[in-house]
Amino acid sequence: MANLSIMPMAIPLVPCIDGQVFPVRRVFCVGKNYADHVAEMGSDARKDPPVYFTKPVDAVIVPDLEAPDVPYPPRTENLHFEGELVIAMARGGADIVEAEALSHVYGYAVGCDLTRRDLQKAAKDRGAPWDMAKGFDHSAVIGHLTPGAEMARGKSISLSVNGQERQAAPLDTMIYSVAQIIADLSTYVALAPGDLIYTGTPAGVGALSRGDRVAIRVDGLAPLDFSIS
Repeated sequence: MANLSIMPMAIPLVPCIDGQVFPVRRVFCVGKNYADHVAEMGSDARKDPPVYFTKPVDAVIVPDLEAPDVPYPPRTENLHFEGELVIAMARGGADIVEAEALSHVYGYAVGCDLTRRDLQKAAKDRGAPWDMAKGFDHSAVIGHLTPGAEMARGKSISLSVNGQERQAAPLDTMIYSVAQIIADLSTYVALAPGDLIYTGTPAGVGALSRGDRVAIRVDGLAPLDFSIS
């Protein structure tokens, strides 16, 4: 029998704008959280319960000036961008009360949930899980965290590809707010410090090609810029 050398997995560290780092524990994602995106994906935009899925923690990638590229993944011909607000949890717990949910937040970041849309559609058509459509290497793109930020009313998210705006929406148009997401998700799993929650994307998702430059903005947060290589 061959000897196996088990090495501990490196914990992804997301830089913060104050020079600290945020060690990532888990990555949760919310699907169907903007009515216009639900409609463009061919579903009913009524207020159904939130849809959750996960990405492996090593899917996290933080582009910066020294390494701005995100590699185009294999086994797809239809890679899609999804610009999102990301929650970083400072405190966890189960059955968190909505009125207290924001006190559990460490900060926020701008993120991009990359999706192999062709694999997702094929899996949906078969009624099969679509883990490989969402949970592949480098699929959880994230910018620098802003600790202590507040997502007050009136803030917006936008995404452009090669300088052309493709997504734009007020955060107020999320079907489920940050507090509601935290409270509801904590009824399924006990949240913990280090958890990231991608909160869903507005309408306008579309395909990326090698060489494309992506810029995502959320008012009050550090920008996220990267290229597909």
